[in-house]
Amino acid sequence: MALEIRPDDLTGAATRALVTAHLGGMLENTPPESVHAYDLERLTGDGVQLWSAWVDGELAGIGALSSLGDDRAEVKSMRVDDRFLGRGIGRALVRHLVAEARARGIRSLWLETGSTDEFVAARRLYASEGFVECPPFAPYVPDPLSTFMTRAL
Repeated sequence: MALEIRPDDLTGAATRALVTAHLGGMLENTPPESVHAYDLERLTGDGVQLWSAWVDGELAGIGALSSLGDDRAEVKSMRVDDRFLGRGIGRALVRHLVAEARARGIRSLWLETGSTDEFVAARRLYASEGFVECPPFAPYVPDPLSTFMTRAL
């Protein structure tokens, strides 16, 4: 499996479709007030960079960094296409985001993910890559459907 991770400007149909599917999936399992995934507009906003992962010319996943100011950033919109689940794409994306953050002088990464059973795999992945649970960070507030995590770089 040849994996390529590259910056993505969200002009491609495949990337746009995966972002839309990601948001749709979040809304299937979580009430709207507890969905914090970025839509296409926010992913192209200032301070946000998205990367896409490709396997043999097919979009396998996405992940983004969003600046929190100073030397902090948030992991956003992590999603692996269902066809590529269990093949290490998510781990490769997390490691890529960590490396990109370090290269940019980021000293800590933060994230919000779901706290329900549908998000067990995501929480395990983040924990295995050094993220630990933490209290909500700005702009979030406590939410029983959210798990907050951080990692020093």
